[in-house]
Amino acid sequence: MWTNRTPRRGFLAGIGTLAVGLAGPEVGLGQGQGQGVDAADKWVQALKGKHRQIFDFNAHGDGIGLIHMHNYIETLKSAYGASPGDINVVGTNYGGTTPLAWNDTIWAKYKVGAALNLTDPETKAPLARNWFFRPKKTDPVFFNGMLADASMENLVRRGAVFLQCNNALRLWVGRLAGMGLGTAESIDADIRANLNPGVVVVPAMVVAVGVAQRHGLTYMRT
Repeated sequence: MWTNRTPRRGFLAGIGTLAVGLAGPEVGLGQGQGQGVDAADKWVQALKGKHRQIFDFNAHGDGIGLIHMHNYIETLKSAYGASPGDINVVGTNYGGTTPLAWNDTIWAKYKVGAALNLTDPETKAPLARNWFFRPKKTDPVFFNGMLADASMENLVRRGAVFLQCNNALRLWVGRLAGMGLGTAESIDADIRANLNPGVVVVPAMVVAVGVAQRHGLTYMRT
């Protein structure tokens, strides 16, 4: 069983580190050499704001990483007078946050709530929907709903980008296949077809963070 209410050593932590070098051909490097930015890193070119920051979190922490992204936007607006177009936020989905990039169909079909040891307070069964993307008022995330505006869906509406690590995705695919939930090929295709809006697959998070910093984004580990 994979749990993630607090960062733990073991498989989830390993996803964030052991995935180095596993990037598949779907998002391979080198396709855009000589054009200023690699084809796999086109996402960074769309970030034109004055205030740009990448938020690095590989444990869901009941939404704390997303709350930091929301707080960044709101503070720049209220205290610094920044307009929405001046602000770009980027979140990371790898390790224990890999499934945050997936929609409700995938959460239900592949028992993601059980894998993360998350229980639906209404059904008392393993969570079968992604409450980080679209929470209900009764969900025990985002400080029990007090900061539900920090949901991924709301952040994407405000221009946020979420990076899905291809290495971590493939490790999760292998794990789900090992649980007898389908072949690796079918699970991989299914997940990629059911990513949430605002999600971009990158070859490896260890590279994407460096890409962000090379292009002037500030960095926060949360």
